[in-house]
Amino acid sequence: MSRPIAILGGTGPAGLGLALRWTRAGETVIIGSRDAKRAQEAGARIAATVGPEAKIRGNENSAACAAADVCVLTVPFDGQAELLKQLKTAFKPGTVLIDATVPLAATVGGRPSRVLGVWQGSAAQQSAELVPRGVAVAAAFHNISADLLNGDGPIDCDVIVCSDDDHARTVASELAHKLPGVRAIDGGKLENARIVEQITALLIGLNIRYQAHGTGIRITGLPDRQSGLGSARNILGSAHKILREQDAPSG
Repeated sequence: MSRPIAILGGTGPAGLGLALRWTRAGETVIIGSRDAKRAQEAGARIAATVGPEAKIRGNENSAACAAADVCVLTVPFDGQAELLKQLKTAFKPGTVLIDATVPLAATVGGRPSRVLGVWQGSAAQQSAELVPRGVAVAAAFHNISADLLNGDGPIDCDVIVCSDDDHARTVASELAHKLPGVRAIDGGKLENARIVEQITALLIGLNIRYQAHGTGIRITGLPDRQSGLGSARNILGSAHKILREQDAPSG
């Protein structure tokens, strides 16, 4: 993938980790931030780590968004809607937005192992509602530890990709495969992102309980790539059905 990847709100641990890994993989990366200087400094640090072959720079979020056809959103949930509204005129038609936002209760002072209810169903679905027409949304990279992303070794975690757009799903999966040790799993429709986002809260709880820093998920029992993708879709589809039934009013 030769086109630039803009990581919006990319100066947090997850954004910096993804930027580091994709720069190491030879991708062209633009770190976005509310503060252009902060983004430029972050890009310079990663360039110094990777070496002279690094293709990375920093800019203000709107400029980063306008310069890329692939954008990755890595902001806390309480800043997601505001940022997307600000970027409405910056998105180019045909842009793929990969949303890694998790609606953790910690963003409003709650526990990090709990998620907030989102009216649209998930943070990713909220993104899909807020972006301009012509921007395709995929949900991915929720369950990878930022500590592992910012490290040097392989990452023992699957990335479940949910989208209603086949092209967006393909782009997100290609980027996942750029991360050493990571396998992309087709999680089906964007509505399944609700389940994937909730897994992040579970992993945070496990990290707290076991004093760990890099818990992740692996989908087992997939006999091959093609049937495995179907199995992951079926698993998430069944889980989503159960959640819908739980939310349905009784009587």
